[in-house]
Order: sequence, then structure tokens, then C-alpha cells
Amino acid sequence: MTTAKAYAAPSATEPLEPTTIERRAVGPNDVLIDIAYSGICHSDIHTVRGEWGRVPYPLAPGHEIVGTVAEVGGDVTKHKVGDRVGVGCMVNSCRECDNCKAGSEQYCTNGNVMTYGGKDRDGSITQGGYATNVVVDADFVLSVPESIPYEKAAPLLCAGVTTYSPLAHWQAGPGKKVAVVGMGGLGHMAVKIAVAMGAEVTVLSQTLSKQEDGLRFGAKHYYATSDEATFSELRNTFDLIINTVSANLEIDQYLNLLTLDGTMVYVGAPAEPIPVRAFTLFNNRRSFAGSTIGSIRETQEMLDFCAAHNIAPEVELIEAAQINDAYERVLKSDVRYRFVIDAATF
Repeated sequence: MTTAKAYAAPSATEPLEPTTIERRAVGPNDVLIDIAYSGICHSDIHTVRGEWGRVPYPLAPGHEIVGTVAEVGGDVTKHKVGDRVGVGCMVNSCRECDNCKAGSEQYCTNGNVMTYGGKDRDGSITQGGYATNVVVDADFVLSVPESIPYEKAAPLLCAGVTTYSPLAHWQAGPGKKVAVVGMGGLGHMAVKIAVAMGAEVTVLSQTLSKQEDGLRFGAKHYYATSDEATFSELRNTFDLIINTVSANLEIDQYLNLLTLDGTMVYVGAPAEPIPVRAFTLFNNRRSFAGSTIGSIRETQEMLDFCAAHNIAPEVELIEAAQINDAYERVLKSDVRYRFVIDAATF
């Protein structure tokens, strides 16, 4: 085993604090990564505060990880020492179920192993990327293109692929009208990616406070959802709506914005059930769907796509000692648009 300096949550109600965690020894198909940067995701906050279920404390969160390969196991051929690599939301899966065999290990029917708080195949509890290093199965390690700025690459491993996956699956592209609900960490990536795919993009945000940013990222239109006129003006408009917010919405208002055979996809994760009227779906043969992260293949595809189209998230670089303050700022939507921790400060 080896150790890593880290920040971990001791309980649901206490601040994250400096600690030391153990990493397993590098096995034949493992990669040891010296972490350079780790992104802060809203999911980290939900998880460590116990809002999504039981948590094995103490827990070091973080599933937006980029760094450099420090060591590889004897069977590893894809990565070598010195490579720029990344790790996203999962670090293992059963490899045997139909979904895994189909290349959709994010939907592993036996449960994939999440990057932190998951039970790995050896029985250990995974600890995430708020740390100086991590050991990961080589099959779940991504190659990070050199053209993506190092300090901006980490959020792509969650926010990037979480929005890329449904946009690709529902074929956002030329001739498609796509609406993005919310202009936060996920939303601003959805705008950039959908624009690069060739779709006509509209942002639906509670206010117009980020309108200038949305238009700069390539959106053609920007509407405030606090204005009731928005929902009448845009009725029956969109082929695809990507909802990136975790707050409760008047969902039927948004479903009514879909045109014939349109789909609304949730990537935000409200804790409460989502009420939907069946008759709203009947009208225009609308669909209501969900999507979670992406496969390893999709994640690599997304990284290459972002490199080809010069796409990177907007980030604010912080030191480890600022993590707890950053959490409070995320909850207040006081970040444009993603916090990234400099791992050298752990």
C-alpha cells in the first residue's frame, strides 16, 4: 500500500479536513496517478452531507481528476509513465453484465464502482480525488489531450461527459433546437458542447444574470424562466431539453416546450420525486428521460471532441484550504463555473 495526503469529510455535519488516506498497491492492471488538479462537483456536496444516502465516513470525495502517470502495472499497455491522464466518476464495473459488454458500464446492472464511497472488487471503500495520488484500474483511466489546458481539464471528467452523453445519444446537431436549463457547472458545458455539435441552442435560466456568458458560449437565445411569458412564447419549440439543475421544477411547463417527438432529459438530480402528468407526455408524443455520466468510450470521445473544438470549462482555481468555503459558494451559485483544486496544496 501507499499513502496520500487528502481532504476528507469526517461526518455529514463537519467541514472537510486534512488527513492521510491509504491507496492499494499497484496491481498488474493498475495505474498510479500523481494528481495535478481535482474538480469540485455539486455531487460531492450532496454525497458528503448525506443527502443521497448512507456514507462510509471518513470520505475523501472528488471524481474529476487529472494528473500524470507515476507507475503502471506489468499488464498495462495503454498508458505509460509521464502520460497526462484523467479519472471520472467510476473506477470499476462487473465487466460481465449485458450493459458492460455493450460498452455502457455506467449502467452496470451489478453496480459500477464509484470513484469515492464505493465498494471496490477487493472489498475496500474507494476514496476520491481530493488527494495527492490515486490508484485506478487501467481500463478506467482516460487520456487527456495536450491541447486541453491542464487546470481546466478536470471538470470534463464529470460535467463534460454528463452533458456530452445525452447530447450525443439524442443526436443534437444541425437542424436541432436544443434548450439547456440552468447555467451552472453542467449547464455551461452543455451549451458549449451542443453549439459545437451544430445545434441551435437556447438557455433557460431563472434570471438573465448570465445572459452575456451564455451568448458568448454560442447560445442563440437566452430566456428567464422567472418570466411566465417565456413558457407561452416557447411552447412546442424544442427537439431536446437538457435539464442540468437539481432544484424542483414545474416540470409540465418545461415538457410543453417540446415539439413533436421531443425529449426532455434530466442530468440534474433533485432529491425529491418528480411529478409528471401523463397527458403532457401524450401531447406531441413527448418523452421524459434521464442520463447519468457516460461510458469510458464516451468519455474519451468527449475529451477528443473538446480538444478538436477548443472546448474547456470556465474554472476558478483554489487551494485545498478553500474547499469548505468553495462548497458554500457552490450552494449559493457563486462560481463561474467550476472550482478546481490545485492538488499541490494538499
